[in-house]
Amino acid sequence: MPGSGRAELDAAGLDDPDLRAGYAACRALHATHGRTYFLATRLLPAGRRPAVHALYGFARFADEIVDDLSDGRSAGDRAAGIDALGRALDAALAPGAGPAAVVGRGDAGPVLAAVADTARRYDIDPVHFRDFLTSMRMDTEVTEYPTYDDLARYMHGSAAVIGLQMVPILGTVVPREEAEPHAAALGVAFQLTNFLRDVGDDLDRGRVYLPADELAAFGVDRDLLEWCRRRRARDPRVRAALAHLVARTRAVYRRAAPGIGMLEPVSRTCIGAAATLYGGILDRVADAGYDAVLHQRVRVGTARRAGVALPGLVRAVAARTSVRAAGTAGRVRTPSPARDA
Repeated sequence: MPGSGRAELDAAGLDDPDLRAGYAACRALHATHGRTYFLATRLLPAGRRPAVHALYGFARFADEIVDDLSDGRSAGDRAAGIDALGRALDAALAPGAGPAAVVGRGDAGPVLAAVADTARRYDIDPVHFRDFLTSMRMDTEVTEYPTYDDLARYMHGSAAVIGLQMVPILGTVVPREEAEPHAAALGVAFQLTNFLRDVGDDLDRGRVYLPADELAAFGVDRDLLEWCRRRRARDPRVRAALAHLVARTRAVYRRAAPGIGMLEPVSRTCIGAAATLYGGILDRVADAGYDAVLHQRVRVGTARRAGVALPGLVRAVAARTSVRAAGTAGRVRTPSPARDA
């Protein structure tokens, strides 16, 4: 199974060939489309990585139903696709649904088998998946958000619940409900970062994920954004509005930050690295003059990613060594049946 994370699957105790195929498919989606997050995930113990790949793979599969405009499907067709995915997920989560039967359910089958297995292993509330699909369906109908509160309702399903799904996989040293608000905030921070980075691409899809009232406070509206995008023009009003939204997003990262210390030591390095790398995207937005995101996609360079990941790997290995030593003394309870290698 080259390139599919065989050692991770072994570490997670995944022996069923259908499940292994499903998790491998999710890992491939993650490696291809979520490079920054995938790199951070490498800092987790190997046994926990497949679950993270499964959550990402499911989210990416749904996102492709909504955002792939190359096949000419109507918004109604894409909404129907999300509804069908939701029904298939419910069936995969049903008691007695075996991996072999789930894998055979079309293109989504392998991804559904993996994410359903992850939900069972880590006791992830199915409502989080339903909330996520509700927001994905909104993308087939809603093209802009009048206020931040309106956008926040969308981001609850598209981002906050991703953080909530992650908490049981990462494990906590405090009661789970204490860590959950911070995890949800970090998911929102990542989402807002993506919105700021992808303003131009989202305009091309007919969407604006920036609160209209906050743009209007700087004299910016959708027409101006589209005009700048078409003409490759720069505008000080757009620059000021995006600078404001970058500052707002940094505040969300600050609200999320205390949650990292609430995670199990073996997970803190991964999430800390992810927060640093995603926060670095905001730095690149600022360095480019903010409104340049209408014309180019800013990225965190390979050297910067390595500079964050390599020290993080040292800390992660040290944390795992400490956990193993404590486990030998009989003091560690793992958060799941997975073998954290």
